[in-house]
Amino acid sequence: MRWFWIDRFTEFVSGKYATAVKNVSLADEVTDEYAPGRPLYPSSMIIEGMAQSGGLLLDQMHGFSGRVVLAKVIKAEFFAEAMPGDRLDLRVDIDVIQDGGAFVKGTVHRGDQLQANIDLMFAILGTNDQRFAKVQLFEPADFCRMIRLLRTFQVGVNEDGTPIKVPQHMLDAEKAYLNMEWK
Repeated sequence: MRWFWIDRFTEFVSGKYATAVKNVSLADEVTDEYAPGRPLYPSSMIIEGMAQSGGLLLDQMHGFSGRVVLAKVIKAEFFAEAMPGDRLDLRVDIDVIQDGGAFVKGTVHRGDQLQANIDLMFAILGTNDQRFAKVQLFEPADFCRMIRLLRTFQVGVNEDGTPIKVPQHMLDAEKAYLNMEWK
């Protein structure tokens, strides 16, 4: 299983924006080990949480079958440290989508205080590009389980307000996985 640096989505509007929560805890190894004797949550993990939120928002537009990867951190301004016990509210908005890439703008709040502004650029690797045809970033059944745990399908809606659905290829992968486990 891969690491996720958000706890759950609270809003997810396909093609527009998503909000997520990260509860900073001493149970996060990086919090205790980053600066021994002074537990704080590393800014790089906040950027990664924003990248994961933005990447999932972009990938959902392709039915979670694309290959969306962080290409560049354009801007990352931090105004306060994140400490154990803090709840971080992340918001990522799609700014620009082009063939092969996208730009997102994000903010992180700790309560009503702005904690960070983060702008990211993503590469969207084409599924028809033979250089990446055999590259599988995630096993589909595991990936589906992980994004279900993030409540993506519980809170996710299309622009018209209809719920986003679990893509059929993910349902098929889950079914195959479950059938394999019971044999």
